[in-house]
Amino acid sequence: MQELLLQEEKMEQESTGSGSSKFSSLQWVFKVKNMAWEAYKSKPFSHWVLLFLSSLGMLVAFPASSLLSRVYFANGGTSKWIISWVAVAGWPIPALILFPMYLFHGTSPTPLSLQLFCSYVFLGFLSAADNLMYAYAYAYLPASTAALLASSSLAFSALFGFWIVNNKLNASVINAIVIITAAMTIIALDSDSDRYPYVSNNQYIWGFVWDILGSALHGLIFALSEWVFIKFLGRRSFHVVLEQQVMVSSCAFLFTTIGVIINKDFQGMTSEAKTFKGGVTAYNLVLIWSIITFQLGVLGATGILFLASTVMAGVLNAVRVPVTSIAAVILLNDPMSGFKILSLVITFWGFASYIYGTSTGRLSVVG
Repeated sequence: MQELLLQEEKMEQESTGSGSSKFSSLQWVFKVKNMAWEAYKSKPFSHWVLLFLSSLGMLVAFPASSLLSRVYFANGGTSKWIISWVAVAGWPIPALILFPMYLFHGTSPTPLSLQLFCSYVFLGFLSAADNLMYAYAYAYLPASTAALLASSSLAFSALFGFWIVNNKLNASVINAIVIITAAMTIIALDSDSDRYPYVSNNQYIWGFVWDILGSALHGLIFALSEWVFIKFLGRRSFHVVLEQQVMVSSCAFLFTTIGVIINKDFQGMTSEAKTFKGGVTAYNLVLIWSIITFQLGVLGATGILFLASTVMAGVLNAVRVPVTSIAAVILLNDPMSGFKILSLVITFWGFASYIYGTSTGRLSVVG
């Protein structure tokens, strides 16, 4: 009898314990829901609309720009200078957003000192070189492979940020750098599975090299841009970020235009359009939409940095890599081997480790 009573008491305790665990889970769900609702109410509706549009810019416009670069080369385009020129030819688009802020919102332009001007010119030169490197990469590599290799810019951003602006490197960030490097190595070892028949082995290797060098330069540009804000601007308002984008893009446009003129690629556009698969109309549409999508992607990234945080920008950048790779496989019939899938998973893991490291670092600072 006593044993039966003990068993009943134990069963009651277990049922009470399971009930409390369910109750705690429900509490957690309601807590998250309340936090999300409070966050939503703390900002005006326009804030969330802009955040949504900025997210679309990063997740749709950037992948579309990458795919269009590959479409250009796959359908008869040959000029790397034209594709790098297209990447910065849309610099008036952010200017059209910036100038009304001066006219109707009472915002005054940031004083342009000689040092700040020279910084913009130097960043513009680096951006022009970076776009040219990526153009060579997309000329010889599948879009999915090029996107995966370009994700290494995150590792370079962390390293250059540590050296130039003294950003902290914790264990998670270092782990992310190692993981992403391993993912790039896997792609290098599997080069024969995704090389196009018309691309020589030497061209594929150079495409790989140019992609990694472009990613390294992209990381350097990101760190130097942050240094310019710290050294000369000291504030990160939306119009200041737009000013930097307009100035750097216009300088990059100038340098790239000089390169196109010297290489006589403007003259070759007419004949290239005639031999382009789909004709002149298709050729013009690819270039026009490349101009628009690239600038919309940059605007989206700018909006995320201002409206949210660099952590959210990192999250969306992590999501952008598989979006580009999967879209390239579906729309462009890119080869997707088991090694590339493994590299994609490892890259995503590296991004997650980086985001965790940066977010915990920020929480410790706030705490």
